[in-house]
Amino acid sequence: MMKTLAIVILFFMCIFLTQAPLAQETCSRTVLINHQEVLIDNNSTQKGEGLRYHIEKDPIAKSYLDTYQEGTRTRLETTILGTIGSSLIFAGILSNSSSGDNTRLIFGGISVLMINFLITRTLDYQNEDNLMKSINEYNKRNLPKIQFTPEARNENTNEIAGIRIGLAKTWSF
Repeated sequence: MMKTLAIVILFFMCIFLTQAPLAQETCSRTVLINHQEVLIDNNSTQKGEGLRYHIEKDPIAKSYLDTYQEGTRTRLETTILGTIGSSLIFAGILSNSSSGDNTRLIFGGISVLMINFLITRTLDYQNEDNLMKSINEYNKRNLPKIQFTPEARNENTNEIAGIRIGLAKTWSF
């Protein structure tokens, strides 16, 4: 039973450790404004703050940016769930190993932490729509345009900025 528990804990540690490069990736997101790259997240405490200078000209786009920034703040619900999950795990580790309660507490804590992780990731993913809406609303009525798509091309080098997929097919007849 302890071998299974060790494998489960090792599995979750691997998952959380692989999230570190993704966190660094989101901190270096850029957009193209007037042929210049601008950092979206130039401040470690406020995501999207690098766009505020341009977007604050448009009140609708600014309201979406404010909504996006509100959504990136730490939520009390997820903090409470994380604390409960961690407490269950620690209680399971510290409880008497002769009873079966310790494994139930540990697996319960791991389950709560998994649910908390999924909820947080889902909310963050949905919140990214507010950033896209902010940029789209700004682009409808203002110049220079903000280019922030996975396929935004740098016009000088014709490179694709953002996410790249390594599949291509050429046809010759």
